[in-house]
Amino acid sequence: MRHARRRLVRRVTRLAAVGGLLLGGTMVTRAVASEPPDASAVPRTYAASAGDSGSELVARLGTSRTAGSWIGADGKAVVAVTDEGAAAEVRKAGAQAKLVDHSMDEMKSATSTLRSAPRVAGTAWVMDYRSNEVVVQGDSTVSAADWSRMTNLAADMDGFVRMERTEGAFTTRLNGALPLLSTAGRCSAGFNVTDGQRDFILTAGHCGPNGSVWFADNRGRQQIGQTIQQSFPGGDFSLVQYASGDAGAGADVVSIGEGKGVRITGSADPAVGQKVFRSGSTSGLRDGEVTALNATVNYPEGTVTGLIETNVCAEPGDSGGPMFSEGVALGVTSGGSGDCNAGGTTFFQPVTKALAALDMKLIVAAQNGSGQGAAPAPSQDAGAPGDASPGSSAPVAGEAAVTLLSRLADPKNVGPGLLVIAGSLVALAATRFIRAEQDRKAYRRYYSATWG
Repeated sequence: MRHARRRLVRRVTRLAAVGGLLLGGTMVTRAVASEPPDASAVPRTYAASAGDSGSELVARLGTSRTAGSWIGADGKAVVAVTDEGAAAEVRKAGAQAKLVDHSMDEMKSATSTLRSAPRVAGTAWVMDYRSNEVVVQGDSTVSAADWSRMTNLAADMDGFVRMERTEGAFTTRLNGALPLLSTAGRCSAGFNVTDGQRDFILTAGHCGPNGSVWFADNRGRQQIGQTIQQSFPGGDFSLVQYASGDAGAGADVVSIGEGKGVRITGSADPAVGQKVFRSGSTSGLRDGEVTALNATVNYPEGTVTGLIETNVCAEPGDSGGPMFSEGVALGVTSGGSGDCNAGGTTFFQPVTKALAALDMKLIVAAQNGSGQGAAPAPSQDAGAPGDASPGSSAPVAGEAAVTLLSRLADPKNVGPGLLVIAGSLVALAATRFIRAEQDRKAYRRYYSATWG
């Protein structure tokens, strides 16, 4: 009876091990088949050079003959011009020209008129380069009387101001890549910057006033630093000085969740039509497109100008988080309307303007990609519609480590399958060893009894 039980146990163990080998092989196969392509393999476009030529042409021709530029669907620059002479120069430079009725000077005059009118919270306006219009948006909090007054004001501006009602409300996204917590609320780290001697976090200005103390945990035990400079309203950026004065290893990396990050290689002003990415602790990594520049938003707390308008979604908790493309820093999350279920509009504070105002340099990856985050790099233009990627990947230093259990539970990871295979092989080897040892002992007992 005892021998029968042993044989049964050995058979069950062998069957389980063989089944484990088959299961592990299937898991590895599925993980490899579902693994996304490497970011470095994502096709790039020539939009960077197209964006350069568009901005350069606008600067050369002047604001009286142009009305902005954007990246077309084919990745080439499109420049809005007001006369055939300017159009000829644009085409000669290799870009596309679009004849429009109103110059940048006229559009700026219209926005100045809007700004001088009594302020209405819940409204925003942008210059829509592609339609050659100034678009005024009003959220659900704007009263009928205020909206009627603004509509009458727009009607007196030569008919190129378009009025649009939007759902939801324009709010700052207080509450990011890695979360920052204080008595002022919850925000997120944007990018690491330096003055050459000390390191700081660049984040949103509405996150908290000067003197706000920030922590990495909600118990107030892991102090990160303190806000020493803030711009809000007007702008929407602030500096949090690290308590240690040093950002530490991985200062050139922004988090995109799950222990992963993207190396930052420089800063730039985006182009209309450019594909961009945003990271936030609430909604994770999201992507979309730049829809307008120089946006003005009348938040309940005050008016902010010079923002980047996008159709990237964001939610409370994402404030101050980084916006980037191809590893180039573009902005920090300010506010907007909607959410990541229904979609919406999100505005960003341009990084270049914040750095200039604060007299700071972005901490970026070294040219060899080793992540020597102390040396700032010069600003660079970045334009990449279509199949743009966030940038080169890197692990996140300082983020709470992803547990081994969560990695093993990830069906897209080959690790679980390999571990199942390894365990099954060990079980098979152990079964054979135990059986051989039992046979050896039985052999010894038999001959000991025989030869006494």
